[in-house]
Amino acid sequence: MLELTGITAGYDPGRPVVRDVSLSVAPAEAVGLLGPSGCGKSTLARVAALLHRPDAGTVTLGGEVVRGWRHRAPQAQRTAVGVVFQQPRLSADPRLSLRELIAQPLRSTGRRGEVAERVGELAGRVGLTGELLDRRPHAVSDGQLQRACLARALVLEPRLLICDEMTAMLDASTTAALVAVVESYREESGAGLLAVGHDRVLLERWCDRTVRWDEPAPRHGPEERG
Repeated sequence: MLELTGITAGYDPGRPVVRDVSLSVAPAEAVGLLGPSGCGKSTLARVAALLHRPDAGTVTLGGEVVRGWRHRAPQAQRTAVGVVFQQPRLSADPRLSLRELIAQPLRSTGRRGEVAERVGELAGRVGLTGELLDRRPHAVSDGQLQRACLARALVLEPRLLICDEMTAMLDASTTAALVAVVESYREESGAGLLAVGHDRVLLERWCDRTVRWDEPAPRHGPEERG
């Protein structure tokens, strides 16, 4: 499903935060990426999500090499990946209601006719009421907004879901609820999962296998555990 080979990536020329890293996620497999803050795991997640072009290395998605990033990637590759970030308020347009937030990917890919059905279905799945759907981000809690962000990530039925510290800002009950939603979707769809985080217990319970970075910017990739 996903193959990252020899990835080197960063934000300043000559100062990579990820060096020569390789990682794979098979279809229907859940892989946990465990490491401390600053080790480069979120940068690697953005590369995997086609949101950040690496300086070197190859990304292969569904057997096809990725050659475009962000909006330059083919629509079939962009829509194959759903992403949920750690801080929902940084990834949600504050001008949109939660209903519009969830529907955004459908509208941008020309699937407007599916909006009412898909938003209603996913709102129920993630635990959002109709009254909450009509609110904007400033009028809901972090947990409620993250529920909407997860629904947005699932609305195009991705074959790979990337959860980058998805539950780091949530309480235990909301964490359990969102993990259950992800696992229910994966069971139905056969989607792969790359779960990034620093909670070893959560990742080891959630994922089929966990790879761990013990130091920032490893030169030879993460070490597999389990």
